[in-house]
Amino acid sequence: MKDVTQLTEGWSLRHEDASLPARVPGCVHTDLLAAQVIPDPFIGRNETEIAWVGRQGWSYVTALTHDSTHERTDLVFEGLDTAAEITLAGEVLGTTRNMHRAYRFDITGRTGPLEVRFDSAYEEADRVRALTGERPNVYPEPFQYIRKMACGFGWDWGPTVVTAGMWRPVRLEHWSTARLAEVRPLVTVDGTTGHVELRLRAERTRRGAGRPLTVRAAVNGEGTESAGVVSFTGEEAVLRVEVPEARLWWPRGHGDQPLYELEVTLLDEEEGTLDVWRRRIGFRTVELDRSADAHGSGCTFVVNGVRIFARGVNWIPDDVLPSRITPERYRTRLRQAAEANVDLVRVWGGGIYEDDAFYDVCDELGLMVWQDFLFACAAYPEEQPLRGEVEAEARDNVVRLMAHPSLVVWNGNNENLWGFRDWDWEEPLAGDSWGEGYYLGVLPRIVAELDPTRPYMAGSPWSGSWDHHPNDPRHGTHHSWEVWNRRDYAEYRANVPRFVAEFGWQAPPALATLHRALPGERLAPDSPGMLHHQKAEDGNGKLNRGIARHFPLPEADFDRWHYLAQVVQARAVAAGIEHWRAHWPVCAGTVVWQLNDCWPVSSWAAIDGDGRLKPLHHELRRVYADRLLTLLPGEEGPVLAVDNQSGTPWHAEVTLRRVGADGTVLARAVLDVEAAPRSVARPALPAELVPAPGSADEFLVADADGLRALHFPVRDRDFAYPRARFDVRLEAVTGQDAAVDVVVTARTLVRDLLLQPDRIAPAARADRGLLTLLPGEEARIRVSGCGGLSPDGVERVRAALFSVAPE
Repeated sequence: MKDVTQLTEGWSLRHEDASLPARVPGCVHTDLLAAQVIPDPFIGRNETEIAWVGRQGWSYVTALTHDSTHERTDLVFEGLDTAAEITLAGEVLGTTRNMHRAYRFDITGRTGPLEVRFDSAYEEADRVRALTGERPNVYPEPFQYIRKMACGFGWDWGPTVVTAGMWRPVRLEHWSTARLAEVRPLVTVDGTTGHVELRLRAERTRRGAGRPLTVRAAVNGEGTESAGVVSFTGEEAVLRVEVPEARLWWPRGHGDQPLYELEVTLLDEEEGTLDVWRRRIGFRTVELDRSADAHGSGCTFVVNGVRIFARGVNWIPDDVLPSRITPERYRTRLRQAAEANVDLVRVWGGGIYEDDAFYDVCDELGLMVWQDFLFACAAYPEEQPLRGEVEAEARDNVVRLMAHPSLVVWNGNNENLWGFRDWDWEEPLAGDSWGEGYYLGVLPRIVAELDPTRPYMAGSPWSGSWDHHPNDPRHGTHHSWEVWNRRDYAEYRANVPRFVAEFGWQAPPALATLHRALPGERLAPDSPGMLHHQKAEDGNGKLNRGIARHFPLPEADFDRWHYLAQVVQARAVAAGIEHWRAHWPVCAGTVVWQLNDCWPVSSWAAIDGDGRLKPLHHELRRVYADRLLTLLPGEEGPVLAVDNQSGTPWHAEVTLRRVGADGTVLARAVLDVEAAPRSVARPALPAELVPAPGSADEFLVADADGLRALHFPVRDRDFAYPRARFDVRLEAVTGQDAAVDVVVTARTLVRDLLLQPDRIAPAARADRGLLTLLPGEEARIRVSGCGGLSPDGVERVRAALFSVAPE
């Protein structure tokens, strides 16, 4: 049986004549931080002070000893970041130039000093650029010349922290006769029968060459086992297992997520078990319906024959130092996504192929994964040495990830097909390669060869062919960025794309996050630290214009500016999703940019860099719920949309009220509405319920089954809001000493009431976001992690409460 030894201890990090202890997995930055050689790049403007680290060469050294009776010993690196030379006892084992691959070296019988020497990523990029020539790029960093996490070179939401190191585990594998070099499970389902076709490749020692071997596969789940056996004498074998009455894996909200244990065992008649490979699998079918129709050409996920409106978020690396992302952190962040009623997570192409722990959690939670290949926002050379690296990287990761039922689509790139058409690349390229051959040739060929159970898309956005503009909203996937960059968020309602794969609006992080990241700074939108932690081009200008279109822009009042920026972010994203959901099935999904952050920064994220929820997260929970009640602006007045994405009918009694600014109910009606499963009903509104166009002192409220929708005829800055008045009381939560219920009773109309829990205590969390209350209505907000009741509790809570019309 194969033996494995993890090489986590005894490493040193060396640079010139200096040496310090190192942790593996890890990186140069984490080791320098642990030794207090560099300051935390997330604090203040320290990012600029540690820039030198990414421009140096570094070495990791250990004394390698091993004693094994096996025939063969391999040194295995699961991830080397990035341009490295590996030597053992002074002899070169090999060189690497790809962060996204695993590497294996035969070191049988060899011991001594082991050194992994990393060149600066900048030097490697310069060497490759000299071979391939210049290519255009949206950022002034050379990430397209090296197979490395692109966003580590800086992005419009991320710092420039260029890492090096052994960022994934290192181990020794001792084995004899043969080992399982590759296992590819092709998992399908036909009716009630699950099919697992295993394509296997064995590596043999000299003694094992030509020897008969046996592979046994067992699929366990639901209290039963299905098995198959095959014998072979060569390098490859195919083994099929049928699972009768297989339960289907469903995206969350559509059914359960049964997972089956798949175990593949390599056996030798004399030596018994040689190697074992284990994964969890799930049975489901997935298609991407891109057929033409009267509206253009669609883009609809079809899982187990059911057409799905995808409720998605874009995922970036959760830390710019990705070796720090633990399985527990993945679980926390992905649970937060599920709690926001998300059912699809897009792993964006400027980051990494995430650790298996990420996909394991997605399998369990029913989060569909859209996986980009790692190309983003640049023209990528297709010459060597990059072309061979791209192909090897794609093969490694398709094989590694294909067992996961949550993975539903491979996507060739982020925005590069669009960039070629619209970002003035064509002229400077002058016929040079730029990546098209990867997206339309190499990658689809690899997916078709290795993983034909899943669809492939050439890129996002992509209209399906060069017959249409790459970002044509009528065809395929669409990225909607003109609204954030230049317009009011109401412009999201101007069209109905077939699938909105990116759109979003910025907001600052929570106040406690800012205080931690900018200690001692007197916060202002344009204070030095705030500007450093705002990486988007004219980011603050866009934030301010977004606020000013709806509210008086606060002057010298950071707290109100901070609140309004977060309100506008939540409203903007909600406006897009409400509109596009109401046009299902023409629009078949939205993927918000973005779920998470990799450091504390003003960004489009719903969860900030310290893991605190922005109001946007709570708003996503509302607009991504199975049932959504919406009042949409229409040419002839508001339109009621009763959106039912659940699998059961929704019989809704919708109470409509036309209300004056002072809270007086001016008209009332009740509509009985029936929305079939996965459909949208749009009942006509009684004329007497519709506020007069341009009215500044009346609005429309719709309520059904605890859901509320609002329509105001004018923007907030023009509406006659009364000064908000409300009472606050605190109630203890039985059995939760560190929690309290904040009970707010409105005495006037209170629009977009928000409790910012971190203003009560840095670790506090609230279970609700923006709330609008009519006079006499009561809302209960549970705050946990706040230390419970205290004598000054009401005053502390009031200081954390904000609304559109202040008290």
